[in-house]
Amino acid sequence: MVLRIGQIAKELGAEAFGDESLLIHGLSEPGMATARDLALAMSPRYEAALMNSSARAAVVWAGADWQALGLEAAIVVPRPRLAMAGLTQVFEPGLVSDGIHPSAIIDPSAQIGAGTHIGPFSIVGPGAKIGADCWIGAHVSITGGSEIGEASVLFDGVRIGRRVQIGARCVLQPNAVVGGDGFSFVTTGPSNEERAFATAGRVPLEPIEDGKRHRIHSLGGVLIGADVEIGANSTVDAGTIRATQIGRGTKVDNLVQVGHNVIIGQDCVLCAQAAVAGSARMGDRVVMGGKSGIKDNITVGSDVVLAGGAIVMARVSDGRFLMGYPAMEMPAYRAQQKALRRLQRDG
Repeated sequence: MVLRIGQIAKELGAEAFGDESLLIHGLSEPGMATARDLALAMSPRYEAALMNSSARAAVVWAGADWQALGLEAAIVVPRPRLAMAGLTQVFEPGLVSDGIHPSAIIDPSAQIGAGTHIGPFSIVGPGAKIGADCWIGAHVSITGGSEIGEASVLFDGVRIGRRVQIGARCVLQPNAVVGGDGFSFVTTGPSNEERAFATAGRVPLEPIEDGKRHRIHSLGGVLIGADVEIGANSTVDAGTIRATQIGRGTKVDNLVQVGHNVIIGQDCVLCAQAAVAGSARMGDRVVMGGKSGIKDNITVGSDVVLAGGAIVMARVSDGRFLMGYPAMEMPAYRAQQKALRRLQRDG
């Protein structure tokens, strides 16, 4: 794709300076930019790299002297990451739709919307419904009875289980699995974990005769709202009786686990290796940092931020910023860490 500086600025709703007719063939980091690229130098820390490159045009920070930087044209943006969202959308080449590949297996009772692409060796089961203008990659399996909303994208290797409903414009990255059985088992008598919690670890556990685990089947499926994204190799387990739910606009990173019966609100962010245990509830706009976790059967309110590695063991009210294990509010956690360091020095 080749665009003029003026066109790009218009798409971003930003102000352009210099030669607005300059042609741009792609995006580049400042230090690697050629004369054909638009360098992304949206912070003063990129100034030296930009001046040492061959760039003729750049997206620069507010207040930058673009002429002193040796540029022929510049676009000034007040919020760099928001500009990145717009720029990457503008230069996204898009997915090529070739209709339904001959090797795909589509049950006759499945409903496929107009303009939908289905790639090689993908399988769509009986009664499944796929909306219009979807893009389904290779080796995708969609179990019978499940529904995919219009304009959704399922990349290669995605697995959609039974009783799954996915809203419009969702994106599932390669090998995401939605609707697998929850990890739910029960023993005939009290299990080791039940006995351990009951005694609080005060006494060693005696052996039990019958430790067999009986499967609790997952009958509830998964309900995913519109504009949700799920990263590569992430999993969302089906609910036991009612559906596991993920609210509109929520973004899930790679290698994330969402357990059975979980309810996640709207516009949440779950970063890599985060985990939400069964039957936990999250409000809207919750952010889970990498490797953070939420215990089963508890509620986390809206507008909560969990720092990376934070493990939530009890109910959290709205608007909290938590760190550590067990998670506590940031000021208390930092005070605790400072006290521990002092103990080490005093020792």
